[in-house]
Amino acid sequence: MKKELKSPYYFHSVAELHEALGLPKPLHPLVSLSNYENIRADMTDIAKGLMTNLYKISYKKQFTGKARYGQSFYDFNEGGLCFVSPNQLISEAEPHGNYEGFTLMIHPDFIRPYALGKTIKNYGFFSYSSNEALHLSEQEKETTMGVFKNIGEELARPIDQFSQDVIVSLIELLLNYSNRFYNRQFITRKAANHDLLTKLEALLDDYFNTEKTLTNGLPTVQYISDQLNVSTRYLSDMLRALTGQSTQQHIQNKLIDKAKEILSSSNLTTAEVAYQLGFEHPQSFNKIFKRKTNVSPIEFRQSFN
Repeated sequence: MKKELKSPYYFHSVAELHEALGLPKPLHPLVSLSNYENIRADMTDIAKGLMTNLYKISYKKQFTGKARYGQSFYDFNEGGLCFVSPNQLISEAEPHGNYEGFTLMIHPDFIRPYALGKTIKNYGFFSYSSNEALHLSEQEKETTMGVFKNIGEELARPIDQFSQDVIVSLIELLLNYSNRFYNRQFITRKAANHDLLTKLEALLDDYFNTEKTLTNGLPTVQYISDQLNVSTRYLSDMLRALTGQSTQQHIQNKLIDKAKEILSSSNLTTAEVAYQLGFEHPQSFNKIFKRKTNVSPIEFRQSFN
């Protein structure tokens, strides 16, 4: 008998999510800061899959189970910050896991009148998977906890004409600190990140040298990220921190290296080279080759004569 697939629980508002989790009513209709220890609801079903119309910034101190975010799993025993944007599926592989921490929930309408309403999409970590959480040093944790504390204190005050301005400013401060701390994490985890870079180079070498381009076309950023088990945004941000180049630029560099190899060692026409590299149209190959090398494929080949 085919197993019935249940749709994830979807929550449209802060109040709706609070009620489902057995949390006290939020102090503000569009934003809340809640402690996990205050959850009173049975999480068995909800934890198997939920989606919200909210931005969530969560600090998890301990986590005895494993959380799944997309297709990845992450063990939270070390603690850290996770960022979730609206309409992203979150599920727990072990729904009975106990953990400590808190979560800041923000409805998009709360920040919509402000510049942050548009710029929040520029914070790439909202697109990271949970296994790419931000791990804080003690000093960073102290700084971050201070901002959370200020948000909590502001929410506890009676709402006045300045409340929203102050809270939005604090949210933006928290996001800017997180940007800084993620950049530090890319640097301090160089060993692990260099391993990922080495795997990337090996993956691209294999792709172009085994002529997968003939059957699959050019490798995409999504394909590379899937093979490396990281999110596309995390991979590009990590590579920029290490090399100054995005994933797409790495793919293009490997493509040009392979094109130069074929042009200098074969009699294939430039159109045949283009097709061998996975291009549907030779003009596209000519354009990218000239942009990256300042010469056309034909001019490059002639330089060897």
